[in-house]
Amino acid sequence: MQIYDVVIIGGGIIGSAIAYFLKASPHFQGDVVVIERDPSYAKASTPRSLGGVRQQFSIRENIEIGLFGVDFVKRASQYLSVDNEPIELGWRELGYLFLASPEGQRILAENQQLQSQCGAKIEILNPENLKIKFPWLNTDGIALGSFGYEGEGWLDPSLLLGAFRAKARALGATFLYDEVTEIVKHKQKISSVILDSGVQVGCSFLVNAAGAWAGAVAELAKIQLPVVPKKRIIYGLDCREELNPKLPLVIDSSGVFIRSEGTGFVCGVSPPAHLDPDSWDDMEIDYPLFDDIIWPAIAHRIPAFEAVKVTNAWAGWYDYNTLDQNGVIGPHGEIDNFLFANGFSGHGLQQSPAIGRAIMELITFGEYRTIDLSRFSHERIIRGLALTERNVV
Repeated sequence: MQIYDVVIIGGGIIGSAIAYFLKASPHFQGDVVVIERDPSYAKASTPRSLGGVRQQFSIRENIEIGLFGVDFVKRASQYLSVDNEPIELGWRELGYLFLASPEGQRILAENQQLQSQCGAKIEILNPENLKIKFPWLNTDGIALGSFGYEGEGWLDPSLLLGAFRAKARALGATFLYDEVTEIVKHKQKISSVILDSGVQVGCSFLVNAAGAWAGAVAELAKIQLPVVPKKRIIYGLDCREELNPKLPLVIDSSGVFIRSEGTGFVCGVSPPAHLDPDSWDDMEIDYPLFDDIIWPAIAHRIPAFEAVKVTNAWAGWYDYNTLDQNGVIGPHGEIDNFLFANGFSGHGLQQSPAIGRAIMELITFGEYRTIDLSRFSHERIIRGLALTERNVV
């Protein structure tokens, strides 16, 4: 039986970031293996995401996570370069623009105050200033907007995933393409995992970074984790009219979002609950969702989108935490060598640098040394105490 100090289940952006931070730390001297069942990453969440990075959250820790994320992205070559090759992530710093109705303006303003206290560069704009800054915007029904004028934008998610994996490998992490089918527990400690190939792999620490399938992995250890796959669809658009300045990621008060993408645009929405079942296999594109919900909203908010053409669409999965849509991070209360890095509900890519560092700190030092993420522990899952984030997209 091969034994590793750390076994990570899941080789997506979170698992690869954890592997990188462990192997990059001068304080960690152990062996790391990442077990990923899909070497093609064809159905992985990361390559199908929009690659957004922001600080506009309502929970202090999420803001701090976002601040570290953008700093890491901007310094990617410093951290992730292999053989001195520069790292290009396709970073586009065009910002996020949250729009609030009169009912939501108080929350938006409160969030911006906290974001600014943490050092995020977010400004509040009234309808008149919104119209000056974004002349293509219809401000009817909008009381306030909050705009991330620095440190918010998007990147190519596949490039960041590839850079994490390549650097982790260069530093000595092993990647195995297999599937964990059994977790072996001895008393109150995980001793090994058994793979679909029949291979048994021993571990000192086991990390669940299985993305949308994290709940199923936790069940192998007889642990309840409320993380399920939820399908999210992105629609690509062409518009006849040229819009200047280019769109930031605009989040309408309806919840519909749209942003620039090359010469076109991409948009989407989190479906209403009755249209949002758990989605284990379904990758079908729901065009009525665009026709009935998204298009009316974007055409109202940006009149140029009354005439648009859907050019492409794709579906991906959120690793959706049904309790509160926030990550579950850190050890299980009774099995201290089983750690969670799950349930980021669409925020995994932008949070991956901070989560990778946090799990490294827990394994290496037994405590958080940078951002204290104790509030995201599995204990709140056991106790059913939701940690509500008011800026979920």
